[in-house]
Amino acid sequence: MNLKSKLGHFWRSIWEVVKWGYPARGLKVIGVTGTDGKTTTCHLIYDMFKEAGFKVALVSTVAAYIGSEEIDTGFHVTTPDAKFLQPFIKKAANAGMKYLVLETTSHGLDQHRVLGSNFFAGVITNITHEHLDYHQTFEKYRAAKAKLIRNSKFAVLNMNDSSFGYLKARARGQVIPFGKTKIRMSNPALVGEYNRYNVGAAVAVAKILGIRYSVVSKVVKNFAGVPGRMEEIKLGQPFRAMVDFAHTPNALEVLLRQLRKELPKSRNLILVFGSAGLRDKLKRPMMGQIAARLADQVIITAEDPRTESLTEIYKQIAGSGPGFIREDNRQLAINKAVKSAKMGDIVVVTGKGHEKSMCFGKEELPWSDQEAVKKAIKLVRD
Repeated sequence: MNLKSKLGHFWRSIWEVVKWGYPARGLKVIGVTGTDGKTTTCHLIYDMFKEAGFKVALVSTVAAYIGSEEIDTGFHVTTPDAKFLQPFIKKAANAGMKYLVLETTSHGLDQHRVLGSNFFAGVITNITHEHLDYHQTFEKYRAAKAKLIRNSKFAVLNMNDSSFGYLKARARGQVIPFGKTKIRMSNPALVGEYNRYNVGAAVAVAKILGIRYSVVSKVVKNFAGVPGRMEEIKLGQPFRAMVDFAHTPNALEVLLRQLRKELPKSRNLILVFGSAGLRDKLKRPMMGQIAARLADQVIITAEDPRTESLTEIYKQIAGSGPGFIREDNRQLAINKAVKSAKMGDIVVVTGKGHEKSMCFGKEELPWSDQEAVKKAIKLVRD
């Protein structure tokens, strides 16, 4: 995005903040960014605040809430434009909310969409390879993430992330380091080491606000999970079927490593995935290498190709590596994966997660990985 466009976003955001009377100044806003784990961390914080009796609102990739009332967002990006965000904050303030948990992307930070949000705490879950189509370099991407903690009273940072030192040096408020939680993790919605970090981040925020350990542990125990994050489809089939949003190299690797741990001996891990068109191309071969190393069978398919050639996307993912299966039709790709699955195998479909549409050319068409997996299982069963 060029400077003129960024300035346009900046002035629009200023206008919306002034128009709605700077509504965030009456709230404590918790911003959450990072390459992976943002949405789960946001929902954990929101649930902890609710359980503690706090008046809290939430805007995440998958949902927006004012208290317990779900609000229709109508947007297909993680961080909405100020035209939605500022009236939402105003509505939340008018409803008596005192806290807002706001999922915040590098795009949203770079384009000033969250200007006027008055961040009380900024949480950065991790920073790994992503969005270099937009930011061009990892350094610029990381600098955009760091904007979240520039004026936050508290900077909640992952002490085990490679960018911890960089971020700590740029925090103007108090730095609150976090690592993997020590809370006993028996909830199937929070399996995997990466979720220990998500919980660790949420617990760090809860501690800042003085939320009791009993409240935190209750939320972790009963957390229902987030749609499209390690979401299991159960229709009585003899194999496991999962849908996950993993669309970055790091997210795909940690997901597949976790599923391999759960895979019975001599059983197969079957992966269906692709890569979004007109987006970060450098990650494609990285994800292909991860898939080849950790999955037993890989089917590459369409994932929001937009106007880009599926053949080019396939070549960039597969390279000159092993014989991946290509099936451009995502439903047929999922059908193939399900049909090939034997008792005890795991089928996992990644990249779309919670999303309800897929972009072909310049048109958004209705789509759901969950419904596609259910349809495939029913076809095999019938």
